[in-house]
Amino acid sequence: MAVPDFQAFMLPLLSELADGQEHDLKDLYVTLALKLNLSEQDKDELLPSGKQRKYHSRIGWARTYLKKAGLLYTVKRARFIISEDGKKLLATHPQAINKTMLERYPSYMEFLQLSKSSDKETTFSSSPSLLVDEENELSPTEQMSVSFKTIQSELVDELLDVIRVGSPKFFETLVVDLMLAMGYGGWSKESGKATQYSSDGGIDGVINEDPLGLDIIYLQAKRYKESNTVGRPDIQAFSGALDMQRARKGVFITTSKFSSDALDYVQRIEKKIVLIDGQQLAEMMIKYNLGVSVKDTYQVKNIDTDYFNEDQ
Repeated sequence: MAVPDFQAFMLPLLSELADGQEHDLKDLYVTLALKLNLSEQDKDELLPSGKQRKYHSRIGWARTYLKKAGLLYTVKRARFIISEDGKKLLATHPQAINKTMLERYPSYMEFLQLSKSSDKETTFSSSPSLLVDEENELSPTEQMSVSFKTIQSELVDELLDVIRVGSPKFFETLVVDLMLAMGYGGWSKESGKATQYSSDGGIDGVINEDPLGLDIIYLQAKRYKESNTVGRPDIQAFSGALDMQRARKGVFITTSKFSSDALDYVQRIEKKIVLIDGQQLAEMMIKYNLGVSVKDTYQVKNIDTDYFNEDQ
């Protein structure tokens, strides 16, 4: 038999998590291959890139869609556990789980709505569905673009999952590395460092923008769960910490989000404080190649009309 599409893996995958325990993705590859009676030939089938097994990829996308619907969540890298909504769905004894069924969940509908955005300036947060309903109306080039954005969106999620389960010390180092990768303090490899001041509000990193230290950017890093929100009091405390250093520039980076009050506050004060939320953090890491590497490269080529121009 051929390897089924990713939707066929959704119910078996969620059922494997029904015990409420953490499950490793590598173990799920084995159990789901048995559940769907995949032959050795099926399991050996590779994607066109030749770098990943097809059924591994489809299990991965089944996990992604279930996660977008809030039916499971990540506890560690490549380790998952069922959510309460996932348990409730299994209690109805569904015959299958597919994209249509997932539309009952607000988080999945938000995912779909973002995917249909026509804004050309949208970032990876506009997470298009890999198999949107309108895909047959798209040209091959458009389908490639949609798929690319989907893959980037999933990479954003994976980066944040990894960062959130890391140590606070690692996160403080990461935000300094990101600022250096972006070109701040580029005059020296030693121009940025993670540190811990005792001043109120805390300073987690420092970037010296010039050799004499006349222009300094102070950093604060908050490694929060996605459900947590950084509010105005946290930003006010950071602003106070900048006052203790007689500083005028600060960057506050979190793995979660900022409240509207926090965003409004930084617009009203004289200091320059930049707020970077989890989504922006992961997108910047991808853009500046921090903590990521190239997995595949596809070249789309056109006819070189100059070569075939005989009138030259």
